[in-house]
Amino acid sequence: MTDLAQVKLAVRPNPGVPFHIVHQDGEILVIDKPAGVVTQPGKGHSSDSLLNGLFSRFGNLLHNMGEKRDYGLLHRLDKQTSGLLVVAIRPRAYDELRADFENRMVEKEYLAIVSPRPAKPNGIVQARLREITGDYKKVVVSPSGQDALSVYRTLSTSGDSALLAVIIKTGRLHQIRAHAKFIGAPILGDTVYGPAKSAAPRICLHAATLGFRHPATRQWQHFTAPLPADMLAIAGRLGLTVPAQWCRDQALTGR
Repeated sequence: MTDLAQVKLAVRPNPGVPFHIVHQDGEILVIDKPAGVVTQPGKGHSSDSLLNGLFSRFGNLLHNMGEKRDYGLLHRLDKQTSGLLVVAIRPRAYDELRADFENRMVEKEYLAIVSPRPAKPNGIVQARLREITGDYKKVVVSPSGQDALSVYRTLSTSGDSALLAVIIKTGRLHQIRAHAKFIGAPILGDTVYGPAKSAAPRICLHAATLGFRHPATRQWQHFTAPLPADMLAIAGRLGLTVPAQWCRDQALTGR
């Protein structure tokens, strides 16, 4: 195995980056990313991203994936979004899962606290999204955009707020955030797609479940990450009831 000290890595290892390993085997990692951590290095975050943290523990494997395979990253979460990500540590695993992502065979479900709550408790949002450039990368609903489909259901309501579960059928930039704004129910704490003044310390969005076929066995895998403490506290303050399955201390694997 290559000695990391003798290799000039494209990603600088940083053992100080927090993350939780939900699952690990010889092909993949499933990570629960905390809010406040960017997924990959970029402007202003050259050494404090999740990938920097992963390199401190799995640098040999991820370095061998190479830039072509994004050092194992198959998808990303916004900085202030918490929750599950799958990372490949073998080229074959990356290629298999990349094909599954492109063929929309990966299941992703998010939990979001919104205010005001949507006019309809359950619904399908099919609104095309187009990326626009500026000081901050974002999307707008536009007929010239890429297709984007989100399915939501209301888990709990209190006053003008609601806890939603959202399944996305496509993986566009800021999809849930933009679709939430489109239906008049912006995510709490989102100052880009919601009110200019934040009503929460971070965007109340959590990638709660992730389902896919394991790249080696092709058996279905299903992972769950409970709602983090900060979102639980916000839900409690608003009087929202969080279903028990999202309050467990340990993430679930199996199925």
